[in-house]
Amino acid sequence: MEQNELYPIFLKVTQLNVLIVGGGNVGLEKLTFLLKSSPNAKVTIVSINFLPKLIELAQKHQVKLVEAVYHNSFLNSKHIVIAATDVINVNIQVYKDCKDLNILVNVADNPSYCDFYMGGIVTKGNIKIAISTNGKSPTLAKRLRQFFEEVIPDNIDELAENLNLFRNTIKEDFSNKVAELNELTKNLLSK
Repeated sequence: MEQNELYPIFLKVTQLNVLIVGGGNVGLEKLTFLLKSSPNAKVTIVSINFLPKLIELAQKHQVKLVEAVYHNSFLNSKHIVIAATDVINVNIQVYKDCKDLNILVNVADNPSYCDFYMGGIVTKGNIKIAISTNGKSPTLAKRLRQFFEEVIPDNIDELAENLNLFRNTIKEDFSNKVAELNELTKNLLSK
C-alpha cells in the first residue's frame, strides 16, 4: 500500500502572494476553495478572459484581475501559484517557470506537476482540519469534509477558546502544561 507522505501545513495566505493562472471554471473552483477558507487571501488572477462568476467573486474579496496572456514576469513576488487554464502547455510552462524560481506550484488536475494539493478543509471557528487523499480522489476528500462538518459540533470553537485561556494560566514548564491539558481533554474521545 502506498504511503501518504504529504506534510500538512496551514499557510497565512493573507501574508503571502498567491497567483492563479486561468479565469475559467477551474480557476473559479480554485479561487472559491481558497477564499472559503481564507476570505482575505492576497490573490491575483491572470487570464485572457474571466467567467462572470469569477469576476463577481473577485470583486467581493479584493482579488486582483489581470487580463493578459501568461508570462513568467507575473511570478514576481509570488509565493504560491496555481495553474488552472484549460491549455496543458500553458500549465506546464507555469510549472517549469515556478520550479526555476523555487515557487510552490499546483497544476490543477495534474498531480505529477504539483508541489501541494488543495485538499478538503473543515472549519469551525478557530478549528481547521485539512483532509488529503494524496491527490487520488478529490471526491472522497469532499465527502469526508461533509461528514466532519456534520459531526463536529459548532461549539467546538468555544472549547478551544476556553482551553487557550486555561493554558495561559498554567505557569509550569511545557511538559507539565501538556500533561495537564491532556488530562483535561482525555474525556473528549470517550464521548
